[in-house]
Amino acid sequence: MKLLLDENLSRRIVPLLQTTFPDSSHVALLGLERASDLEIWQYAKDNGFVIVSCDSDFHERSLIEGHPPHVVWLKIPNQSKTVVLNILLEHSTEIEQALNRENRACVEISALA
Repeated sequence: MKLLLDENLSRRIVPLLQTTFPDSSHVALLGLERASDLEIWQYAKDNGFVIVSCDSDFHERSLIEGHPPHVVWLKIPNQSKTVVLNILLEHSTEIEQALNRENRACVEISALA
């Protein structure tokens, strides 16, 4: 499962995600920093990414359009890159189970790690 981090998350955590989430990236690393949510959605869909964001926009789109792409909605206040990284790593099994086994369009993570 490869993650596509939205612009509201630090691109510096991408290398640290590679062991658990190989081939993950960030919108800025892919030249999508000025792209609309629809363009990011389509890119993720076309390239097999799971969108990770702290904004509700992608969650709302998943309610209307379903999946793919899947969405991880981090319902957390602004946090350091270390906290965000730890949340994603500590919830990796939960994310995989919810999106793959339970076939959910979106998984919400609200508890701080």
